[in-house]
Amino acid sequence: MGCSALLSASADAGVLPAGLNNAYLFALFNALSFQIVLSSPMVLYAKTLNASATVLGILAGMMPLLTLFQIPAASHISRVGYKRFVFAGWGTRVLFIFAIALVPLTGIFLNEGSRLALVLALLFGFNLSRGISSCAWLPWISSLVPAEVRGRYLSREAARVNSASCLSFLISALCLGANPRPWQFAALFAFSGAMGAVSLIFLKRIPDGPAGETADRSSGAVPWGAMLRYPPFQKLLRVVVAWSLGYGGMTAFTVVFLKSAAAMAEGKILLVTSVSFLGGLCSLWFLGSRLDGLGSKPVLTFSLPVWMMVLAGWMALAGGALRPGLAVVLSLQFLMGLFAALITMANTRLAMAVIPVMGRDHFFALYSVVGSVTLGLAPIGWGLGIDALGAYQATWLGLNWNRFTIFFAVVMWVVAIALILARRLEEPRAAAMEQLLREVLIQSPQRFLVRLWPRE
Repeated sequence: MGCSALLSASADAGVLPAGLNNAYLFALFNALSFQIVLSSPMVLYAKTLNASATVLGILAGMMPLLTLFQIPAASHISRVGYKRFVFAGWGTRVLFIFAIALVPLTGIFLNEGSRLALVLALLFGFNLSRGISSCAWLPWISSLVPAEVRGRYLSREAARVNSASCLSFLISALCLGANPRPWQFAALFAFSGAMGAVSLIFLKRIPDGPAGETADRSSGAVPWGAMLRYPPFQKLLRVVVAWSLGYGGMTAFTVVFLKSAAAMAEGKILLVTSVSFLGGLCSLWFLGSRLDGLGSKPVLTFSLPVWMMVLAGWMALAGGALRPGLAVVLSLQFLMGLFAALITMANTRLAMAVIPVMGRDHFFALYSVVGSVTLGLAPIGWGLGIDALGAYQATWLGLNWNRFTIFFAVVMWVVAIALILARRLEEPRAAAMEQLLREVLIQSPQRFLVRLWPRE
């Protein structure tokens, strides 16, 4: 799939509101920005400052944790409006990115500990502004995208995000190389800020929606307890919590594993990690484009077992049963990206389906906060556990059980719990598992072969 195909939204004509193509472009440039300051490049910079696993967990968990501020912020959306609310937060966080770009250059007068503390402080401001303003994003998009094509919109948005994320990691790898110097990190973070500034141009062009419902404008207390007890929403939240708990530490600690245990250079780690976004991009072809027809529940109950097999592969690598060869690591990264994208899209689409129009802003704030806070606490907890295990070693079942083997094993059990909970979801229009398997095993390969077959 070429860049022109990714940027084109002509297929959406007639079903999506005019001007919503700008949401795709915003997603693309936004991903070029945030993947650098919130993902592996920032983890690698923190490692150059001798950050511990616990500190790396705090770094990885800060962004989702600060979405907690969506709860009080949701009450102000109807007064400010969707577009103004999101634009103010995204604009503020771009300023913090440019400030972060200056930190690597302060090495001439600040020691490593001070630079690490300064980065954490600036990331706190970045994530706080993002956490407050992001509560308006999902209700804004839900108000613009018709219910029957939300799966299509989410899958195409995911394609832009994953393609841009892959490109950002390739750029990061080229910029940093094997032994990056501080100015290289500074240049990379400045690039992130520039892409964030460009994304604001397209954010400004997205059509505004009717912000806030009657319930949001009332002066009465928000019935958070009743929302949590709404059965379809409650079951979805349980799945989101279990999935977020398992997935929360994977991005950061697979990078730490490849750096410390597999002894990979920074540039190679970024190139390897970029493959996960190619997997996410392929989710559009694999099942994402048929998410509206199949439904979220069967996609979740198919994707979660595959994730368990991926975690078993990481266990085998960490335990010494497999060598960390390039082909094995690339395969695991690709499958992680593919099925993580499908799980995220399925959860979001189901949230759009089960959340009622009345109180929508607060429902979405609650949905985002519950999942994000779990995502934020998870890497901190995993980091504390990894640090506590330290140099622990034991041999059992033919595996060397060290801190990383145990980490991947426990995450696999958490994902298994998410699978059990996913089977209890309520989605009346979901397809049967047999139909999904027919799509995966028969129709998808046929379509792939038709595209490859030579034409005269």
